[in-house]
Amino acid sequence: MADMGGAILWGAVAAAPLFIGAVLALLRKWPPRWLGIVLGFGAGALMASIAFELWEEGLDLAGPIPLVIGVAAGAISYYVADRILDARAAKSKAEAGGGQLAVGALLDGIPEQLVLGIGLASGEPVSIALVVAILVSNLPESIGSAADLLEGGMAKSRVLLLWAGVAVICALATVAGFGLASLTGDDFRSAASGFAAGALLVMLVDSMIPEAQSKAKESTGLATVLGFALAAGLALAS
Repeated sequence: MADMGGAILWGAVAAAPLFIGAVLALLRKWPPRWLGIVLGFGAGALMASIAFELWEEGLDLAGPIPLVIGVAAGAISYYVADRILDARAAKSKAEAGGGQLAVGALLDGIPEQLVLGIGLASGEPVSIALVVAILVSNLPESIGSAADLLEGGMAKSRVLLLWAGVAVICALATVAGFGLASLTGDDFRSAASGFAAGALLVMLVDSMIPEAQSKAKESTGLATVLGFALAAGLALAS
């Protein structure tokens, strides 16, 4: 059995790329084409995460019913949150793209790291390959969101605060999962994996891929495939 210190450590490691990506976006101005390539690469990595981690693990844990219920709940939650962001952006005449990616990261990160915490409490090992796969998918997502928010006129301090908040909440989810492990079963873990997958799928189709395509044009598909191949290889290696 792992201890709470291990859960805090791994929660911070898994969530750190979200904040690091925002810092990287602040350190330099990313040309739109490169930003689109980064977003496309991240989208491919997230697709691999859905296929080889979230969906596969959820199916193995409790079968299709809890998993599909979680997928539907995650998709609806992201859709509703996205509509709220669009309405607020329309009132302020601002772009909602960066905020949509942040919401996607939050709705993905919380259930994903809950499952991580539950697994740690159960004594399951965390592989280096899995940690690298999380970095590969989360880092481009936060770089793209932070860059879009800065371009839309949000202050640097607010962008950093936003992504620091997302990272802290996701890290705390690992600790919560560790503490709740004795009260949850495989059905809950399967539904949580499904929730993350559903939210991610809607975010990818509605926000991340269109944003990448608008910036990187014909390079988007290649970047997406490369991201998928790298993350899938890391997931299989873990």
